[in-house]
Amino acid sequence: MHMLLAVLNAHDWTMRHVTTFSTEVFSLLNSIIYFHKAVQELQRAHDDLSFAAFLYAVIGAIGTMLVAIALSTAERWRPLFHHYVRVGLAEYAAAISIIIFIGMPHVGELAALDRSTLHVSGNAFRPSDPQRSVFFVRFWELPVGWVFAAMVPGFIITVLFFFDHEVSSIICASSDRYGTKKPGGFAWDIVLLGLTTAVCGVLGIPPANGLLPQAPLHSESLMHAEKEEILISVDGEDKVEFRNVRRVYEQRWSAFLHAGAILVFVSPPFQRVLGLTPTSVLAGLFMFMGEQSLSVNPILYRFFYLLTPSAELPALSEDVKGYRGVHMYTVVQIVVTVVIFIVTLTRAAPAFPVLIIILVPIRLLLMNRLWSRETLRFVDAWACRKGTPEDDKDLLAGGDVDEKCGNKPRMSDMALQTADGRV
Repeated sequence: MHMLLAVLNAHDWTMRHVTTFSTEVFSLLNSIIYFHKAVQELQRAHDDLSFAAFLYAVIGAIGTMLVAIALSTAERWRPLFHHYVRVGLAEYAAAISIIIFIGMPHVGELAALDRSTLHVSGNAFRPSDPQRSVFFVRFWELPVGWVFAAMVPGFIITVLFFFDHEVSSIICASSDRYGTKKPGGFAWDIVLLGLTTAVCGVLGIPPANGLLPQAPLHSESLMHAEKEEILISVDGEDKVEFRNVRRVYEQRWSAFLHAGAILVFVSPPFQRVLGLTPTSVLAGLFMFMGEQSLSVNPILYRFFYLLTPSAELPALSEDVKGYRGVHMYTVVQIVVTVVIFIVTLTRAAPAFPVLIIILVPIRLLLMNRLWSRETLRFVDAWACRKGTPEDDKDLLAGGDVDEKCGNKPRMSDMALQTADGRV
């Protein structure tokens, strides 16, 4: 199914109808799921460990997250340390924090505490599940009916992976913050994703995907400052000025090295090293990833506006009649996200990607009847192209889109400016 989407160039005729309303909900859902996974890990620690060990597990999880967050801001520590040291600390913040808290339980009296670590198979390259002896699944022995029944979850997984891939590419390739562009062979990414999903199915392991927030985090780590020449005209004379800009250094080495490191650590004897990782550190990593995803989500900043006295709120353009519509839009996004998250906790969980897709026609056909056009222009926009659905309607009606909304600020731009101050 992934390959069919790639051959048909599905990106051009599907994602062009998606707005940031759906992508922000999906990103917030990912953040909530990460935090929930962290809580689940700590719940297991509570059930399996002594009370003292459980308390340390909570401290280790929160510590892993806080140290990673602190190190991720290392580039702002100037003049402390050399520039390359600060860059290294910021780019490998999560890895450094994980190593610290893997070693911490072996220091002093903490070594006497019982601990829950990642389950690995030991010295053999085999599944960690004791009921399985080999990775390969004997799919040719399955009943024919099961093959056709598998098409239903296969379709749902395809929808989930495609949307996840597209949202991450929207953040990394369509955002002015990173300044990257989708290459001409972008559909090859979907082909590769389909191949890896098929290989994972044959090996009987979970499909290897989940680009939020890993892809934006990767882009953040590759950002660097450089000087750009700009030509300006002053009193009829052309002058060259230099300004500092931040761009992403695009390369393939880091992704290749990450994949190689994964292959190394699932192989003996490095599996034993992986088996030293406390599950509390995994919980802390989940919280860090959830925080990083949430910190750049415009929903978070609009939620802060809900808690801000009206006299302290930023001024809006004359066409937006107050913050009431903005607040209601934010509340709807949060409520929708919570509802979808609750669905993921039930037996209907595999169908949640379909709910995300349903948000697309709801935004285009229903929400414009509940909110004013200028409010929707302020809070929403096309995810993969310039403008908003309201701009397109004005264009079809023969209106002057540029005069109406070309230079007006949008909520997503305000959120990016705020995020730039903290990243």
